[in-house]
Amino acid sequence: MLTRFAPSPTGFLHLGHAFAARQAFSFAANNGGQCLLRIEDIDHTRCKIEYRTAIYEDLRWLGFQWPEPVRVQSDHLVDYATSVATLIERGLAYPCGLSRAELATGQRSTQDQSISTDKFLDYFTTPSSASKLSLPFAVRLNLSAALTYVSDYSLLYKATTPAKADALIEQDARPSLERWTNGNHPDPIIARKDIGTSYHIAVTHDDALQGVTYIVRGADFIDQTPLQVLIQRLMDWPTPVYHHHPLLMRHDGEKLSKRTHDTTLRSLREKGLTPEDIFAMATP
Repeated sequence: MLTRFAPSPTGFLHLGHAFAARQAFSFAANNGGQCLLRIEDIDHTRCKIEYRTAIYEDLRWLGFQWPEPVRVQSDHLVDYATSVATLIERGLAYPCGLSRAELATGQRSTQDQSISTDKFLDYFTTPSSASKLSLPFAVRLNLSAALTYVSDYSLLYKATTPAKADALIEQDARPSLERWTNGNHPDPIIARKDIGTSYHIAVTHDDALQGVTYIVRGADFIDQTPLQVLIQRLMDWPTPVYHHHPLLMRHDGEKLSKRTHDTTLRSLREKGLTPEDIFAMATP
């Protein structure tokens, strides 16, 4: 079996990351498998090289080892663009120039808008796209058309929840996706205007490319699973087994977060704490 730990370098790692990393690496070790490290840094508006370097340093200090080379997503934006282009070519995705404010008023882009795949890919292959890529529009998945496209196929997947960590339950992605389409919600974005791709495309692409068979991640990703299962089916990518572990929470009941500047592993190490101390603290 193969799993992965895939942090984003948008800040220094904290206790929640230590807990999540231990969950993934221990799951692999306990099941005779291997855990990859992947750097999910498609968001150039927030990710920094110094944080990526710190991820390597902190995880090695904690004692984790992983195969080299590490896949760094920002080096592979054309790969993700090609996947989006495939969905555009099939009539399953469309450009959307509406702002969040416009969407909040109920406006929706016309789903029959189109862009040629060559023109879309040009944004990723011209010299000006080498660093901070942006698009003049977002690309949305036509969810209704996508569900019709896979109407003859199963969207079943196996997953655990924190409440039943040892019970693999077969679930169906279709009902929640149908509720989305029936609820007048905007179609999901598969290529953000400001970064040219999306988490959903990049993560499902890389899980398929790297042969990931088990995904070990926090419970805050549970609601994202149905859309990712749909993308896997649309792209004919395998669907891994999903294991969702509990989150490490602050005393006020909120999730630990880089955005709220929770205590970093780096600062704890500088105070003289050991990896054993960290793992003792990183317990739900």
